[in-house]
Amino acid sequence: MATIDAGDLLPNERVEQMALAGTLTQLHRGDRYADEGDTFDIDGTTFVVTAVDERSLGDLTDADARAEGSEDLDAYRRRLEAVHDSFEWDDESPVVRHRFERQRSEE
Repeated sequence: MATIDAGDLLPNERVEQMALAGTLTQLHRGDRYADEGDTFDIDGTTFVVTAVDERSLGDLTDADARAEGSEDLDAYRRRLEAVHDSFEWDDESPVVRHRFERQRSEE
């Protein structure tokens, strides 16, 4: 377990703010940016990475899209195409899912 920089996992301020608001609880990336048990901080709030697993884009569901702040899988796909210049959805493309949650305080 390590403390990582939030910016290494979450690519921009908008995504960090979505995590703070609780509308983003996981993120798929092209590579592994954290390990299970790693923590990161956003504006004084600590998050813990609860799971990291390899998948393909074809594995993603509407539930995955909602956990990443999109209405559904179609909206998620459009968002990816809009933010990545040369992105084309390929169901076989490998991705890494990083799940995280606010760290519970020790009592």
